[in-house]
Amino acid sequence: MDADDFPTPDVEVASVEPETLKDRIDAVEDVTLLDARMSSDYEEWRIDGENVTSINVPYFEFLEDDIDGDVLARIPDDREVTVLCAKGGASEYVAGTLAERGYEVDHLEDGMNGWASIYETVEVTDYDGAGTLLQYQRPSSGCLGYLLYDDGEAAIIDPLRAFTDRYLADADDLGVDLRYALDTHVHADHVSGVRDLDAEGVEGVIPEAAVDRGVTYADELTTAADGDAFRVGNATIEAVHTPGHTTGMTSYLVDDGLLATGDGLFVESVARPDLEEGDDGAPDAARMLYESLRERILTLPDDTLVGGAHFSDAAEPAADGTYTAPIGALVEEMDALTMAEDDFVDLILSDMPPRPANYEEIIATNLGQNAVDDEEAFTLELGPNNCAASQESLAGD
Repeated sequence: MDADDFPTPDVEVASVEPETLKDRIDAVEDVTLLDARMSSDYEEWRIDGENVTSINVPYFEFLEDDIDGDVLARIPDDREVTVLCAKGGASEYVAGTLAERGYEVDHLEDGMNGWASIYETVEVTDYDGAGTLLQYQRPSSGCLGYLLYDDGEAAIIDPLRAFTDRYLADADDLGVDLRYALDTHVHADHVSGVRDLDAEGVEGVIPEAAVDRGVTYADELTTAADGDAFRVGNATIEAVHTPGHTTGMTSYLVDDGLLATGDGLFVESVARPDLEEGDDGAPDAARMLYESLRERILTLPDDTLVGGAHFSDAAEPAADGTYTAPIGALVEEMDALTMAEDDFVDLILSDMPPRPANYEEIIATNLGQNAVDDEEAFTLELGPNNCAASQESLAGD
């Protein structure tokens, strides 16, 4: 059933905004969630947290006037329960049926779509290059992006199409000219915002090494080769080719202070190597990744910050709230970064998570081979990103 197909409850049901719910979870408050989506959707992607109790009872269990007693017994009646679904329609209906029976309930506004719309900015205070560096964080999928601004100019790294207007508004609020929008690679988990920003007068930049994958719009944008530099005020952003996750994977060294590694290296893991050439090409890609790590990334000074394009539930934020860490600290903490090549390859191939949802269609969209509207693009990228290898096998004790 669509959200519009559910009748309006006979009792008034309060709604909670996604940002408010996240604030409660971040404050480690006790939160009880009743997720009314289908069990398969719930198992793939849900809201978790240290003090979050999550219960999955699909909405169809509440469609009959006489709700099964075993269903009602699963729902706590001694605390407030927030009901959620995909878009907000089913959750309002379910919350209403429970309110009629005396439960203390509200429902999540716009459901998991609303949760996916949360996009926060945190300043990277340990960054010691020129200008100010912000990290964008999308908690629903763990996507990260970076906004550097200095002396009236700005650049965004790994922008998301869904937040194109947000970047422009943020630049306007900061009083800066958003000059560049740079992609690290052809993403497999979200739809890139580089082309949309380019259409708004921002110079779109894609890695030169990614063009041969079949990018249809390369002639319309700027391509960044290894060593190319982009000036943003008094700061410099340098392209560093770091293949492995993909052949075109390119990191960006932000004024020698932070390496935006895309999906090459994260603060809790390294990239998975199978999203471009599949299982058959994964061993060669893993060796390529090992070489990039050892020769292009780990050769940088130990105090250079690493900031990936994603974080997972296993990641611990730094003291400033960002998902960044010095290279030296990652070498000490992540076993994979000190292994011999054969051991490294065997390890990351041994335990990879499921591939991102809709990854083939997302890749085709980011190559320009598949056209989708904004709503379709948003729907395609819902869910976990799964662009890293298994954190459990790669992190140190």
